[in-house]
Amino acid sequence: MSSAALSEPVVELRGVDVVRGQNSLLSGVDWTVRAEERWVLLGPNGAGKTTLLQLVSAHMHPTRGEVRLLGETLGAVDVFELRPRIGLTSAALAQRIGPAERTGDVVVSAGYAVVGRWRERYDIADLTRAAMLMRQWGVEGFAHRPFGTLSEGERKRVQIARALMPDPELLLLDEPGAGLDLAGREDLVARLSDLAGYLYAPAQVLVTHHVEEIPPGYTHALLLREGRVVDAGPLERVVTAEGLSETFGLPLRLDRADGRFSARRAR
Repeated sequence: MSSAALSEPVVELRGVDVVRGQNSLLSGVDWTVRAEERWVLLGPNGAGKTTLLQLVSAHMHPTRGEVRLLGETLGAVDVFELRPRIGLTSAALAQRIGPAERTGDVVVSAGYAVVGRWRERYDIADLTRAAMLMRQWGVEGFAHRPFGTLSEGERKRVQIARALMPDPELLLLDEPGAGLDLAGREDLVARLSDLAGYLYAPAQVLVTHHVEEIPPGYTHALLLREGRVVDAGPLERVVTAEGLSETFGLPLRLDRADGRFSARRAR
């Protein structure tokens, strides 16, 4: 892949507002994500993170402004053709997966952008890719088990394998660490760090409330508060005690060791 191809934007937002009734969910958002970048999106509850992810997953249109995804402009493209090019994990998607669904079918059915296997036909390439992804994410032993019998950490890893199944150009991870215990979180962060370092992996956007969940290898950060961008850019410049304190409305101390962040209230 050429360096020129690596620099192509996969997400471009210009002057984006999202208004619902009397509520402004996003205001004046400008943001660009390029193919080789790995972004973390940080902000408190109600900051607009979910709304922003709905825009860049082609599940919502802006009230004002322009959203371009993978070279296409929302409002001028068939979103049903665009969405299969975007891998997404979210709590809302997980709720659509039936607990009795076989885990292997949860992964392979993403090739048809459906939840739940029905009458689709899968060739050996589909089945091989699904098996490879399940092995990569440590869930290959659960292929025949019902999805509902897996632990929270196992379900999260299955969802990421599913999101990667169609070989997306953009991977969106909405709070993948939510609900995990310490061991589950650390395992997930390590796997996401490995994915971030893979040259041919898609551009990545990870949404979280916690700096402890930022995988080593992530390159950029966007801080969001009350629907407005506090700061956005290279991780080293943006993720600071000052920036996080402004974003979360609380004086914070930030520490970093071995490529990992931790934050606590400043005293």
